[in-house]
Amino acid sequence: MINMDATLSYCGLICLSCPIYLVAREPDNSKKEQMVSNIIRICKEEYNINYTPADITDCDGCMSQSGIIFSSCKNCKIKKCAVEKGLANCAYCEDYACDDLAELFKSDPTAKARLDEIRSTI
Repeated sequence: MINMDATLSYCGLICLSCPIYLVAREPDNSKKEQMVSNIIRICKEEYNINYTPADITDCDGCMSQSGIIFSSCKNCKIKKCAVEKGLANCAYCEDYACDDLAELFKSDPTAKARLDEIRSTI
């Protein structure tokens, strides 16, 4: 069952488990630096994305109204689509699962499982 207290993104990812979301909440600066280094390394090795420490900024989650959102999330085409359609998340979309979501689900099938569970209750 989906934990509705979790910060669920439009695409089904849970922000509370996102390394960037977590690094923004880490009070220990040395741990924070280590976390940022790990994020940069993983993004380079697994996604061929070259972030710098300055790129790993605070994030309040995909659906945050604060405007404090990681740049990749802020510019996410899945998020943009869901916002334009006025959806709570992609589970409510008549085009579910679009090509963009299908691509995301390849790297994170748990996101699909979360959205599928929501769809089963609609």
